[in-house]
Amino acid sequence: MDIYASPTFDMACRQFDLCADLLEIPDNDRARLKYPKRALTVAVPIHLDDGRTVVYPGYRVQHHLSLGPTKGGMRYHPDVTIGEVAALAMWMSWKCALTGLPYGGAKGGIACDPRKMSTTELERLTRRFTQEIISFIGPQVDIPAPDVGTNEQTMAWMMDTYSTHMGYSVPGVVTGKPVGLGGSLGRREATGRGVGYLIGRAMDVLGLDSGKCTAVVQGYGNVGSVAAASLAKHGTKIIAVSDVDGGLYNAGGLDLQKLDAHLAARKPFTAFPEADHITNDQLLVTPCDVLVPAALERQITEKNAARIQCRILAEAANGPVTPDADLIINQRPEIFVIPDILCNAGGVVVSYFEWVQDLQSFFWSEAEVVDKLFRILETAFAQTHHLSKQRKISLRQAALSLGIKRVAEAKKQRGLFP
Repeated sequence: MDIYASPTFDMACRQFDLCADLLEIPDNDRARLKYPKRALTVAVPIHLDDGRTVVYPGYRVQHHLSLGPTKGGMRYHPDVTIGEVAALAMWMSWKCALTGLPYGGAKGGIACDPRKMSTTELERLTRRFTQEIISFIGPQVDIPAPDVGTNEQTMAWMMDTYSTHMGYSVPGVVTGKPVGLGGSLGRREATGRGVGYLIGRAMDVLGLDSGKCTAVVQGYGNVGSVAAASLAKHGTKIIAVSDVDGGLYNAGGLDLQKLDAHLAARKPFTAFPEADHITNDQLLVTPCDVLVPAALERQITEKNAARIQCRILAEAANGPVTPDADLIINQRPEIFVIPDILCNAGGVVVSYFEWVQDLQSFFWSEAEVVDKLFRILETAFAQTHHLSKQRKISLRQAALSLGIKRVAEAKKQRGLFP
């Protein structure tokens, strides 16, 4: 299907094809597993504050519906394409199946630059987009959540627009919304906390002492900052972090509390005084025990994969390592890779908890949420690590194989409607 042609979708398909060969999935079944069930492209016109009218392209892709409603984030970024969104929806399918959630994968996005838009413009954009896709979403159909460039406020606008259309409050239509509107305690921190937990499990496997380790985090946003704080809490020294404007490096360890206070004061990221400036490219090859790519896709490629210097590569972002880079990293047994569909699964797991709480109108404490999150991640980690050892395959192939196999079995059991 050429409509999805993009480097990111091609990458997701290459990963699928390798695992389909490993699982010996019949050729007749592969296209049905690989390609999205539905893809919607909409025009999103809004009035800007200066009086101009601009039309933004918006997308929502639902990968499969075999296990339940679809689930996935909403991304606001200038480079959003339908191919990228389709790839992210496919990865979400394998992620949900790996962690045992009753969802198919979905993803959405608008090609815009939210950093250059006012709050009122973003609200108009979100509400108009929600109206355009309103017949394709719902608590039993498709449940959006925050992603790059979106947040709790975005989800509140989506929920309100959908609820206004229905005539009553429907908190379960989105997750990642404010706690006061039916959001879950611990949802905002869930992805980063999960990354921190799984890094700790990898350290256990490798026999590393967290108090003697160093870490580098690319992408000091919601996920990266929480992951960094989780690691620092257990004594790991955070020596470098970055955002879209560049990186900060301090061999003695960055003071994250001071950095957070600096950012809370709306000061430029790279103006933080207690660090040297480095580029994102330099950051990725900085010697460390733990490297956490928590930014966008395709950051580690065949050009830099041989130069990364870490013991644990924790993929907090979706698709940060290309297949060509994978081939290089697979020849480096000293690197323990926590693949993205496992490493960043904490967000969708707690989104599932939020959805369940909304459906029941019964809410849990944060301690309950975190405990249930870690239990699910522990099971997925143990199953992935066991299969990797048993079949002598990479952790990425093991995680993808578990997810793909479960979706394939569900489709086989349900059959094909004539």
